[in-house]
Amino acid sequence: MERPCVIIGIHGLANKPPVDEKTRWWKAAIVEGLTRNMGLADPAPAFEFVYWADLRYDAPLSEDLNREPFLPYEGVGPLPGGEEAPATTAKDILAPVYAGIDKVEEATGVTLVDDLILEHRFDDLWHYHAEQHFARQVRARLIERLRAFRDHRILLVAHSMGSVIAYDVLRLLEHEEPSLRVDHLVTAAAPLSLAKVKLKFEAEHGALRVPNNVSAWTNLADGKDVVAIMGAVSADYGMSDFGVRMTDRRVVNLYRRPNGEANHHKSYGYLRTPEFSRIAYAYVADRRRATCTST
Repeated sequence: MERPCVIIGIHGLANKPPVDEKTRWWKAAIVEGLTRNMGLADPAPAFEFVYWADLRYDAPLSEDLNREPFLPYEGVGPLPGGEEAPATTAKDILAPVYAGIDKVEEATGVTLVDDLILEHRFDDLWHYHAEQHFARQVRARLIERLRAFRDHRILLVAHSMGSVIAYDVLRLLEHEEPSLRVDHLVTAAAPLSLAKVKLKFEAEHGALRVPNNVSAWTNLADGKDVVAIMGAVSADYGMSDFGVRMTDRRVVNLYRRPNGEANHHKSYGYLRTPEFSRIAYAYVADRRRATCTST
């Protein structure tokens, strides 16, 4: 018997608009990608959103302070794919530099560079690592949603810091509830190669590898995304005990703020890339059968 499908998303760093609005915008970005890249006239993904910004911020981001609302991309037709990305970007130049720093930090356990990055650039992630109560609260929200849909085929998409939360949760659940599985994990704009992040993972979960409760893992990164500046992530994470390996995919994130300024890290831009749309396509209900595509 075919299982129903669901896409579960978890957001990343910084304060967010109210949960209902943020949920609508994530789904709108996914639908826009499915429509433009896959030619679906009326895609109907079952979508659930894990929102945790309220655990760090007293009030959601107000409309007048939100510089980055969801805006459909101009024009019609498929959006550019990773094969159309620039051959060389600043990230490609800086990634080897950071890789050398990363190796020293991992070997010595002294993460001065990463501490500076986390404290001043990734403040929420700093607190996630430093405050156990906060970390438990955030993880509990994702765990609750995964449990609620354990009888579904789950596509879990985690943006930015959400990828750190997702990895922690999946490594915990592989021991606590091994029957709970995620069919496909997609991480986007993920800081998973920061030495500090990897050392935290290793201290809590052991060797870095694909979680055993994941059937596939794809990591999406735009070449101009400063958060994903560490380069390919798959080199740092071994295969699962069942032979599943992570796959890195370069994408083109075309998100622009209302003033025209580009933000290559923005979640909406990642969610409408052709690379993500091709994955999400298998988790969209066929209206004739009310089930998702079998893969």
